[in-house]
Amino acid sequence: MAKKTVSKRKEYTKDDVKLLKAHSKARTPVAKLTKLMKRSEGSLRQKARTLGVGLGHQR
Repeated sequence: MAKKTVSKRKEYTKDDVKLLKAHSKARTPVAKLTKLMKRSEGSLRQKARTLGVGLGHQR
């Protein structure tokens, strides 16, 4: 039988939120941000939406 992978949620810290807002203002591409923060694109977009900030270079 194949092993099932269990996804673990990684909570956003105050520093993560600050970094996300800074990159939002700088219009950093999402692909670059995913590698930098080690989170999925969907996770970053969802968090940015709840914070009310745009994400990516084309807005």
